[in-house]
Amino acid sequence: MTRPAPPAGAAAHPHVLVVDDDPTIRELVSDYLGNNDLRVTAVSDGSAMRDVLKDQVIDLLVLDLGLRGEDGMAIARRMRDESEIPMVMLTGRVEEADRVMGLELGADDYITKPFSPRELLARIRTVLRRRRAEVRQGKPEGIRAYRFDGWELNLNLRRLTSPDGNAVALTNGEFSLLVVMLGAPNRILSRDQLLDLSRLHNDEVFNRSIDVQILRLRRKIERDAAEPRYIKTERGAGYVFGVPVETVY
Repeated sequence: MTRPAPPAGAAAHPHVLVVDDDPTIRELVSDYLGNNDLRVTAVSDGSAMRDVLKDQVIDLLVLDLGLRGEDGMAIARRMRDESEIPMVMLTGRVEEADRVMGLELGADDYITKPFSPRELLARIRTVLRRRRAEVRQGKPEGIRAYRFDGWELNLNLRRLTSPDGNAVALTNGEFSLLVVMLGAPNRILSRDQLLDLSRLHNDEVFNRSIDVQILRLRRKIERDAAEPRYIKTERGAGYVFGVPVETVY
């Protein structure tokens, strides 16, 4: 279950994936978190979870350890081996040994059923704050996405999503330039720098003017390409991406 597409600007909100085989809990958690500035996708099993992870940038996983027919601990172990996505375990197990095992498997937090949605929200926010602090300290590696002003650029899928949830098609050259600019927000990049850095991704920009590529990008992401808010021209120097950018690991 996925909540309806968020309103404009909401794509920048953290995206939480809830995995629980109880439809009542999925609905309760989705509604409560969704009403508190989080995007929520809720599914019933590990298979659906893996499908979402292939297609979406997820900031935090809420995983029920008591899934029918599946070993939640095994799923948690596999997730930690394959991903650095923060994880909050949700379970009916109250024994200390289970909590310790869950934390040793790499869970960032652990909450037992029955639970208060308000407490779950508080724990999620705490884990996300801790992750942001780690990002500022340069600990996580492997950028999964960039977000700015409600936009999201998924690097694995090479997909740009607008604030209203629509995919915006990019050529290889446009994607390469946007990756470079999002990696250096509020920093003036000369045309030569943009050309050199873009070569790391793709050859398309070799044969086309950087200015033409920038113009095409502006037409796709700016509300008014003639008065750009994101990609600004620094006369005689180059271009600068002029709004804050969030990096998702």
